Amino acid sequence: MRVLVDGLDLSGKTTLVTALATELEGRGHPVVEHRGLLATHHPARRLLKRLPLVRQPDSALVTGAYLLAGYALDGVLVRSAAPEPPGTILVQDGYVDRTVAFGMAGGPYLSAVLALRWPQVFAPFDVAVHLHAPADERRLRLAGRARPDAVDIRGVQDPEFAETFTAMLTRGMGRRHKRLLVFDTSRHTPQEMATTIADTLLGARPTPAAARSALERAA
Repeated sequence: MRVLVDGLDLSGKTTLVTALATELEGRGHPVVEHRGLLATHHPARRLLKRLPLVRQPDSALVTGAYLLAGYALDGVLVRSAAPEPPGTILVQDGYVDRTVAFGMAGGPYLSAVLALRWPQVFAPFDVAVHLHAPADERRLRLAGRARPDAVDIRGVQDPEFAETFTAMLTRGMGRRHKRLLVFDTSRHTPQEMATTIADTLLGARPTPAAARSALERAA
Protein backbone atom coordinates (compact mmCIF):
# COMPACT_ATOMS: atom_id res chain seq x y z
CA MET A 1 0.00 0.00 0.00
CA ARG A 2 1.08 3.56 -0.67
CA VAL A 3 0.22 6.78 1.17
CA LEU A 4 1.07 10.24 -0.15
CA VAL A 5 1.50 13.29 2.10
CA ASP A 6 1.71 16.51 0.10
CA GLY A 7 1.07 20.22 0.45
CA LEU A 8 2.58 23.68 0.23
CA ASP A 9 5.93 24.16 1.94
CA LEU A 10 5.54 24.86 5.68
CA SER A 11 2.21 23.02 5.76
CA GLY A 12 3.68 20.24 7.92
CA LYS A 13 4.35 17.42 5.43
CA THR A 14 7.53 15.99 6.92
CA THR A 15 6.22 16.21 10.48
CA LEU A 16 3.10 14.27 9.47
CA VAL A 17 5.11 11.66 7.54
CA THR A 18 7.08 10.92 10.70
CA ALA A 19 3.95 10.77 12.87
CA LEU A 20 2.16 8.52 10.38
CA ALA A 21 5.10 6.13 10.12
CA THR A 22 5.19 5.87 13.92
CA GLU A 23 1.42 5.26 14.06
CA LEU A 24 1.49 2.52 11.41
CA GLU A 25 4.52 0.82 12.93
CA GLY A 26 2.77 0.91 16.29
CA ARG A 27 -0.05 -1.06 14.69
CA GLY A 28 2.39 -3.71 13.52
CA HIS A 29 2.93 -2.65 9.90
CA PRO A 30 6.41 -2.28 8.38
CA VAL A 31 6.83 1.20 6.91
CA VAL A 32 9.17 2.71 4.32
CA GLU A 33 9.45 6.53 4.32
CA HIS A 34 10.25 7.78 0.83
CA ARG A 35 10.80 10.90 -1.29
CA GLY A 36 11.16 11.43 -5.02
CA LEU A 37 10.46 9.01 -7.86
CA LEU A 38 8.88 5.68 -6.93
CA ALA A 39 10.57 3.39 -9.47
CA THR A 40 13.69 1.68 -8.14
CA HIS A 41 15.52 2.00 -11.46
CA HIS A 42 14.48 5.22 -13.19
CA PRO A 43 16.64 6.12 -16.22
CA ALA A 44 16.21 9.88 -15.78
CA ARG A 45 16.86 10.07 -12.02
CA ARG A 46 20.46 11.32 -12.25
CA LEU A 47 19.66 13.83 -14.97
CA LEU A 48 16.74 15.30 -13.03
CA LYS A 49 18.87 15.72 -9.92
CA ARG A 50 21.00 18.21 -11.86
CA LEU A 51 18.04 20.55 -12.28
CA PRO A 52 17.49 23.26 -9.62
CA LEU A 53 14.24 22.03 -8.09
CA VAL A 54 13.87 25.19 -5.99
CA ARG A 55 13.42 27.11 -9.27
CA GLN A 56 10.67 24.83 -10.55
CA PRO A 57 7.77 27.27 -9.94
CA ASP A 58 9.59 29.84 -12.10
CA SER A 59 10.73 27.50 -14.88
CA ALA A 60 8.72 25.88 -17.64
CA LEU A 61 11.79 23.78 -18.49
CA VAL A 62 12.25 22.33 -15.00
CA THR A 63 8.52 21.75 -14.64
CA GLY A 64 8.27 19.97 -17.98
CA ALA A 65 11.35 17.83 -17.35
CA TYR A 66 10.05 16.58 -14.02
CA LEU A 67 6.53 15.95 -15.28
CA LEU A 68 7.45 14.20 -18.54
CA ALA A 69 10.87 12.58 -18.09
CA GLY A 70 10.30 12.14 -14.37
CA TYR A 71 6.80 11.42 -13.16
CA ALA A 72 5.02 10.33 -16.35
CA LEU A 73 7.71 7.71 -16.98
CA ASP A 74 7.64 6.83 -13.28
CA GLY A 75 3.96 5.99 -13.62
CA VAL A 76 4.70 3.55 -16.45
CA LEU A 77 7.56 1.93 -14.55
CA VAL A 78 5.57 1.57 -11.33
CA ARG A 79 2.64 -0.06 -13.11
CA SER A 80 4.91 -2.55 -14.87
CA ALA A 81 7.03 -3.39 -11.81
CA ALA A 82 6.64 -6.43 -9.58
CA PRO A 83 4.13 -6.01 -6.73
CA GLU A 84 5.43 -4.47 -3.51
CA PRO A 85 6.18 -6.84 -0.59
CA PRO A 86 2.89 -7.72 1.14
CA GLY A 87 2.25 -5.83 4.34
CA THR A 88 4.77 -3.05 3.70
CA ILE A 89 3.35 0.48 3.62
CA LEU A 90 5.18 3.18 1.70
CA VAL A 91 4.70 6.69 3.09
CA GLN A 92 5.65 9.22 0.42
CA ASP A 93 6.71 12.79 1.28
CA GLY A 94 5.61 14.79 -1.80
CA TYR A 95 5.15 13.61 -5.38
CA VAL A 96 3.95 14.82 -8.78
CA ASP A 97 0.94 16.53 -7.21
CA ARG A 98 3.10 19.38 -5.89
CA THR A 99 5.04 19.64 -9.16
CA VAL A 100 1.83 20.23 -11.09
CA ALA A 101 0.52 22.64 -8.45
CA PHE A 102 3.75 24.65 -8.57
CA GLY A 103 3.64 24.63 -12.37
CA MET A 104 0.15 26.13 -12.30
CA ALA A 105 0.84 28.63 -9.51
CA GLY A 106 4.12 29.83 -11.01
CA GLY A 107 3.04 29.62 -14.66
CA PRO A 108 0.75 28.26 -15.79
CA TYR A 109 3.07 26.09 -17.87
CA LEU A 110 1.82 23.87 -20.69
CA SER A 111 3.15 20.66 -19.15
CA ALA A 112 1.27 21.37 -15.90
CA VAL A 113 -1.94 22.16 -17.80
CA LEU A 114 -1.66 18.86 -19.69
CA ALA A 115 -0.96 16.98 -16.46
CA LEU A 116 -4.17 18.37 -14.96
CA ARG A 117 -6.05 17.27 -18.07
CA TRP A 118 -4.75 13.69 -17.84
CA PRO A 119 -3.81 13.04 -14.18
CA GLN A 120 -4.35 9.30 -14.58
CA VAL A 121 -0.99 9.13 -16.39
CA PHE A 122 0.75 9.36 -13.01
CA ALA A 123 1.02 6.72 -10.31
CA PRO A 124 -1.95 6.83 -7.89
CA PHE A 125 -1.86 6.24 -4.15
CA ASP A 126 -4.20 4.20 -1.97
CA VAL A 127 -4.62 7.25 0.26
CA ALA A 128 -3.45 10.77 -0.58
CA VAL A 129 -3.27 13.41 2.16
CA HIS A 130 -3.18 17.04 1.06
CA LEU A 131 -2.24 19.59 3.70
CA HIS A 132 -2.75 23.33 3.97
CA ALA A 133 -2.48 26.00 6.68
CA PRO A 134 -3.36 29.70 6.96
CA ALA A 135 -0.72 32.20 5.90
CA ASP A 136 -0.24 33.47 9.46
CA GLU A 137 0.50 29.97 10.67
CA ARG A 138 2.97 29.34 7.86
CA ARG A 139 4.60 32.71 8.59
CA LEU A 140 5.27 31.58 12.16
CA ARG A 141 6.76 28.32 10.89
CA LEU A 142 8.89 30.25 8.42
CA ALA A 143 10.34 32.35 11.25
CA GLY A 144 11.40 29.15 12.98
CA ARG A 145 13.07 27.58 9.93
CA ALA A 146 16.85 27.88 10.00
CA ARG A 147 17.39 27.99 6.23
CA PRO A 148 14.21 28.85 4.33
CA ASP A 149 14.46 28.67 0.55
CA ALA A 150 12.80 30.82 -2.09
CA VAL A 151 9.73 28.58 -2.31
CA ASP A 152 9.19 28.70 1.47
CA ILE A 153 9.28 32.49 1.37
CA ARG A 154 7.11 32.89 -1.72
CA GLY A 155 4.42 30.62 -0.31
CA VAL A 156 4.06 32.97 2.65
CA GLN A 157 4.51 36.33 0.92
CA ASP A 158 2.43 35.66 -2.22
CA PRO A 159 -1.20 34.79 -1.26
CA GLU A 160 -2.32 34.26 -4.87
CA PHE A 161 0.53 31.80 -5.44
CA ALA A 162 -0.39 29.86 -2.29
CA GLU A 163 -4.12 29.79 -3.10
CA THR A 164 -3.54 28.59 -6.65
CA PHE A 165 -1.15 25.90 -5.45
CA THR A 166 -3.63 24.52 -2.91
CA ALA A 167 -6.54 24.58 -5.36
CA MET A 168 -4.59 22.78 -8.10
CA LEU A 169 -3.20 20.26 -5.63
CA THR A 170 -6.51 19.23 -4.12
CA ARG A 171 -9.13 19.88 -6.78
CA GLY A 172 -6.88 19.04 -9.71
CA MET A 173 -4.46 16.25 -8.86
CA GLY A 174 -6.37 14.78 -5.94
CA ARG A 175 -8.98 13.08 -8.13
CA ARG A 176 -6.62 10.39 -9.41
CA HIS A 177 -6.12 8.79 -5.97
CA LYS A 178 -8.30 6.06 -4.48
CA ARG A 179 -8.96 8.11 -1.33
CA LEU A 180 -8.22 11.76 -0.62
CA LEU A 181 -8.03 13.37 2.83
CA VAL A 182 -7.48 17.10 3.29
CA PHE A 183 -6.38 18.70 6.56
CA ASP A 184 -5.77 22.20 7.84
CA THR A 185 -2.68 21.53 9.96
CA SER A 186 -3.35 24.56 12.17
CA ARG A 187 -6.48 22.79 13.47
CA HIS A 188 -5.22 19.23 13.99
CA THR A 189 -2.18 17.77 15.70
CA PRO A 190 0.10 15.41 13.74
CA GLN A 191 -1.07 12.53 15.95
CA GLU A 192 -4.75 13.25 15.28
CA MET A 193 -4.14 13.31 11.55
CA ALA A 194 -1.95 10.20 11.66
CA THR A 195 -4.67 8.26 13.51
CA THR A 196 -7.35 9.24 10.98
CA ILE A 197 -5.11 8.39 8.03
CA ALA A 198 -4.16 5.01 9.49
CA ASP A 199 -7.83 4.22 10.17
CA THR A 200 -8.73 5.13 6.60
CA LEU A 201 -5.88 3.15 5.07
CA LEU A 202 -6.40 0.04 7.17
CA GLY A 203 -10.17 0.05 6.99
CA ALA A 204 -10.89 0.88 10.63
CA ARG A 205 -13.98 2.92 11.45
CA PRO A 206 -12.89 6.44 12.51
CA THR A 207 -14.61 8.32 15.30
CA PRO A 208 -17.24 10.90 14.20
CA ALA A 209 -14.81 13.76 14.90
CA ALA A 210 -12.08 12.05 12.90
CA ALA A 211 -14.49 11.40 10.06
CA ARG A 212 -15.38 15.07 9.89
CA SER A 213 -11.67 15.96 9.79
CA ALA A 214 -11.10 13.47 6.97
CA LEU A 215 -13.79 15.10 4.88
CA GLU A 216 -12.45 18.61 5.38
CA ARG A 217 -11.64 20.41 2.13
CA ALA A 218 -9.36 23.34 1.44
CA ALA A 219 -11.26 26.57 1.05
